[in-house]
Amino acid sequence: MAIRCVSTLPARSPAFSLLEQEARALLTRLENIRPFALRQTMVPAAALPSSQLSAIDRYLIEGRRKLRQLVQNFVVWLEGPRGRSSQLEPAHRRFRLLRLQFNSFLSQYDIFADALSQRSEHETGVWLAGLDALAADALSLNGNYYSPPGLICYLDRGTGAAIRRARTRLPGGGASPVAIVRVPRERMIGSGIASSLVHEVGHQAAALLKLAESIRPLLHGLQRVGGEEGAVWRYWDRCLPEILADFWSVASLGLTSTLGLMGVVTLPRYFVLRLNIDDPHPVPWIRVRLSCAMGRTLFPHSQWDRLEGIWLSYYPLQNADHRSRGFLALLEKAMPGLASLIAQHRPRSLGGASLKEALGTAARQPAQLTDIFQSWRASPARIYEASPTMVFAVIGQARAQGAITPEEESRIFSDMLDYWALRNALAEIPGSTRGLARRVIG
Repeated sequence: MAIRCVSTLPARSPAFSLLEQEARALLTRLENIRPFALRQTMVPAAALPSSQLSAIDRYLIEGRRKLRQLVQNFVVWLEGPRGRSSQLEPAHRRFRLLRLQFNSFLSQYDIFADALSQRSEHETGVWLAGLDALAADALSLNGNYYSPPGLICYLDRGTGAAIRRARTRLPGGGASPVAIVRVPRERMIGSGIASSLVHEVGHQAAALLKLAESIRPLLHGLQRVGGEEGAVWRYWDRCLPEILADFWSVASLGLTSTLGLMGVVTLPRYFVLRLNIDDPHPVPWIRVRLSCAMGRTLFPHSQWDRLEGIWLSYYPLQNADHRSRGFLALLEKAMPGLASLIAQHRPRSLGGASLKEALGTAARQPAQLTDIFQSWRASPARIYEASPTMVFAVIGQARAQGAITPEEESRIFSDMLDYWALRNALAEIPGSTRGLARRVIG
C-alpha cells in the first residue's frame, strides 16, 4: 500500500531536507514489514495455532500503525509552520527518537521472526510444534488456576534455555502476547530437552501463580535468626525464581529433570564449585543436590541417593576452596527443609492446594513410571494416550534404569514430537488422529 506524504516545500537548508528524506525512507522500510501470516512457509503440522499467530500479527500490526503515524506526524510538523520556524537541533532530536522507536519495533519483530523462521526447516519445524505441545502440557494444571498463554519454542546454540514470558515488556515497550522459549539445539532429541524446557515453563507458571511473592515472606522470617543460618536463607531467597523453576521441572518429570540438569551444569570443577552469591542461579554443585532433595520429597526412592552419589563422585566437596566449603555445607544442611517448604506451600492462587498436590506428583512415583513403561512394552500404542510430560518422565526413567538405550530414547521422542504436532494440527477434524499411532517401542 502506498504511503501518501505531504509535498515538500522549499527546504530551508540541506540538513532539514535530509531529515525529511530520511523520515520518508523510514516509512518505505516500515511498509516492507509484512504480517507473518503472509510470509511464513511451513507444513501445517509445524504451524502455530491460528489464535497465537493472530495474536502476534495483531500486536505487530498495531505497533506498525502507531509508528507510521508518528513518522507521518513528524513529516507534517517538519513542513509546517512550527517545523519551519524550529532550530535544527530540536528537529534532529525528534528524528533521532523516531529512529530509536523504529529500531525497537524491528527488535520486537525479530524476536518473533527468530522463533517462527525455524518452522520452515525440514523436520525441525515439526519437532518445534511437538515441543510446543510439551510446553503447553507442562503449564497446564487441573483446577483452572490461571489462563495459560500460548508458548512458542525455538532452537538456539548453547547449553542453556531461556524464556521471554508472556505479558512481560518487549524492547521499546508493550507486552508480549505469547511466551517464547529458547531451547538448546544440542539437546535435540533426548530426555534432556524436556528438563530444560519445563524449567523455563516453570518460570511462566511461577509468575502466573505469584509463587515467589507468596513464598518470600516465609523465607524472610527464616532469615531473622541471623548469623550463618540467616545467610543461608538469604541465599535461597536470592535464587528463589530459579529454584521454583527447578521444582516445577522435577515435579513434572521426576528423575528425567535432574538428569537433564546434570547435563547442563557438567562443567569444569572450578565453575561447578565456585560460589558467587550475586548469581541468581544456585551454584551448580548445590543446584543438582537440591534437585535430588526435591525429588526425595516428591518421589521418595533410593534412586535419588544413587544419583547424588554419582554427582559427588564427579565433584568432591574437597575440591572447593576453603572459603566456599563451609557455606556449601550449610546450604546442604538446609536443602531438605527448603524442598519440603516449597512442596507443602499452599499459595492463595492454588485455592488451598499445595504445590505438590496441584502438580499431580502422586501419579508419577518411580514405581508407577516403571509399570507404565512395561505396559507400553506390552501395548505400544498406549504411549499415544499419555500426556507429553508423562511420556518424557516415563522414558527418561526407563533410560536411567537401563531399560532402553539412548538411541531408542531419541527415536521414541522424535516419533512422539511428530505425533503431537500432527495431532494438534488435525485436532479440529473429528476422528482424524485415529490411526496415527504406530509401534514406537520395540
